[in-house]
Amino acid sequence: MILRDAVRVLVANWDGSYTVPSRRLYPHQWSWDSAFIAIGNARWSPRRARIELLSLFGAQWRDGRVPHIVFNPAVPEGAYFPGPEFWQAHAPGGSATSGIVQPPVHALAAWKTHLAEPDPAFLRRIYPRLVAQQEFLRAARRSPEGLISIVHPWESGMDNSPAWDLPLRAVRRDTVGFVRRDLATVSAEERPTDRDYERYVSLARAYRDSAYRAPGEFQVECPLFNAAYGVAESTLARIAQVCGLDPEPHEREAAAITEAMVEHLFDGGLFQARDVRTGRLLHSSSTAGLTPLMLPHLPDEVAEALIGSTLDRFAFKDGALPSYSPAALDFDPARYWRGPSWINLTWLVWQGLKDRRPDLADLVAEGMVNSVARSGFREYFDPFSLHGHGSHDFSWSAALLLDVVAEHGLDGLPASGREVGQEPGGLGEPDDVGDHVLT
Repeated sequence: MILRDAVRVLVANWDGSYTVPSRRLYPHQWSWDSAFIAIGNARWSPRRARIELLSLFGAQWRDGRVPHIVFNPAVPEGAYFPGPEFWQAHAPGGSATSGIVQPPVHALAAWKTHLAEPDPAFLRRIYPRLVAQQEFLRAARRSPEGLISIVHPWESGMDNSPAWDLPLRAVRRDTVGFVRRDLATVSAEERPTDRDYERYVSLARAYRDSAYRAPGEFQVECPLFNAAYGVAESTLARIAQVCGLDPEPHEREAAAITEAMVEHLFDGGLFQARDVRTGRLLHSSSTAGLTPLMLPHLPDEVAEALIGSTLDRFAFKDGALPSYSPAALDFDPARYWRGPSWINLTWLVWQGLKDRRPDLADLVAEGMVNSVARSGFREYFDPFSLHGHGSHDFSWSAALLLDVVAEHGLDGLPASGREVGQEPGGLGEPDDVGDHVLT
């Protein structure tokens, strides 16, 4: 059964207090992965979901930033690049971390965890940490226009998107002293090019050398990141009410970021990223431009325009929602973030469609379930053939499948592509599934 297979993936990838995205390619804890994983875990083990989030926020920096990677000291340095020796960063508790961030989807994960099993004590514990995360973004990344910027493509979560091609061309390439580890696991045709990776390393090195303070040659306002920030504020308003606190400052901030996004990032059909250094929109056909549908304060006419773009430009009725428009010249159905369908990105758009267009939301949900039923819990999928790419037994694909099925239903689909346990760490016995790993 597909649901049992999803739980087996999550158990196999559990590392005691958090879940690795995949055993071979991503052997540490990733920030927004843990948020999505918690959302799925809440459907079968809310306790595990709470531990996942609290583990991540245990590595929060004093300035409030939540690093995009928390490194497992038991994993050899050479197993992943860039590793802790490259980043040279530590949380107050001593954990080795990276120095950049990822989209702040964690308040939403905490709220969904609470809804699955109400626990006001958990919300009271994590609320100040979620607030500190937002305060860091306002203090360190807010532009005069009221938008939040990212300083590295990795911070977008969609790091190889064609949306970043233009600003990346201005970044000097760093070819000194690193070996890519991803290509030992995944085909080069499915991953970023060496040229782009050299620029990623250059940006990360420069930011590190500024003690993680000064933006370098890449400073961009990403629509997905800003939408996540706005949804976080709306969600924090709900959490504040449960905690007996004033929700109004969060509601005011959520409305303000939505207004700023509409004024500065909306092109009439899609939200676009903006280059802070030039002040110009970075016109692309990225599905990130649809994620502001999640914003509760989004004007109806803007939402309708986005829905029209979903139908006209992204062809999701033919299979699954692509990460980039198939009509664009730079669309690639197999290369990382340049066209393949991703369960997490699709899930975000699905959140925005559920109340506005339930009929389209149902189609999007079916695309996610069909992808997994066809190819297993892969990292990403060809949006038309549904062929799987990237890692096997990918945690957020399993987790969000559980959430989708809990709301949308399954309609009698078969078990997944039976890939569970192919990677090291998979469970050996068919019935060895349970919450015992938490004890």
